[in-house]
Amino acid sequence: MSYYRPLPQTGAHRPEGAFALAGGWSWFTHVEVLDRSGASRIVPAAEIPAAALQRLTAPRTPIAGLDMGRPQLMGILNVTPDSFSDGGQHNDLSDARDRARQMVSQGATIIDVGGESTRPGAELVPEETEIARTAPVIAAVREISGVPISIDTRKAAVASEALAAGASLVNDVSGFTFDPALAPLSAQAGVPVCIMHAQGDPQTMQKDPKYDNVVLDVFDFLAEQVERLEAFGIRRDQIVIDPGIGFGKTLDHNLALLKNLSLFHAIGSPILLGVSRKRFIGTIGEAPEAADRAPGSIAVGLAGLAQGVQILRVHDVAETAQAMRLWQAVL
Repeated sequence: MSYYRPLPQTGAHRPEGAFALAGGWSWFTHVEVLDRSGASRIVPAAEIPAAALQRLTAPRTPIAGLDMGRPQLMGILNVTPDSFSDGGQHNDLSDARDRARQMVSQGATIIDVGGESTRPGAELVPEETEIARTAPVIAAVREISGVPISIDTRKAAVASEALAAGASLVNDVSGFTFDPALAPLSAQAGVPVCIMHAQGDPQTMQKDPKYDNVVLDVFDFLAEQVERLEAFGIRRDQIVIDPGIGFGKTLDHNLALLKNLSLFHAIGSPILLGVSRKRFIGTIGEAPEAADRAPGSIAVGLAGLAQGVQILRVHDVAETAQAMRLWQAVL
């Protein structure tokens, strides 16, 4: 099997014959052809199979009303006592509502509400507890804003209550492998979803993760899960994919995925990138404290945008929004 990774470029001056990447702001003229058995090679994009080129170039359909032809900013709102960076900061309903309002004013176009920490080593949270944490916050945010809201959960019962409270999208860090009821629930509700790749669960995922080829292994998982969700009735154009940086990956695994993000456009779905304040940023950027990792997080996020990533999931909304505005202005 061959895999086709576009070599993306940005800027207004596109050569004749260049293709727009996913209908967005990046473009490409050549593709790296990868397979598991031999060395890669670079070929003109026009020479790859028509179906593969179509998936790479087709404009992405809006997700929860958001235009995938321009970068979108997902603000993180964790209502947990133990998330790795902001645990305990927004447990109070009023504080959570105020933080959501602030993030929207700073440039967030979607809010991601999570009630279960998925940091390395985190314990499973009972669904009743997770519902009690998330549903009231979603309802409170919905009262003050029409911003799309994502529910960050692995559990169908939690997603059901979140959708009833006003959530717009289901974001599952297990890639819809944890709860078999979540995919059919999402299909029945007719909402977009995000499939993330993780090797193992939060308790075990960072205990010596191994891959044959991390880039292609993650690609295959996401491609297979997209097809699985399509079988439940969820349209491909309403499925977002996330390579799961930091979830069952070493530093080298993370870097390999980040260098090859453009490959994932070949699945034909919008890409979400969540790197905000993660450990590898602290390691490379020499920032032991998570709260000090905004500059590194922004740098990696902009590198993702340069590869056509449509959604950045971030803690530092104001800082990232400012960087994005300047990045776009320079382009």
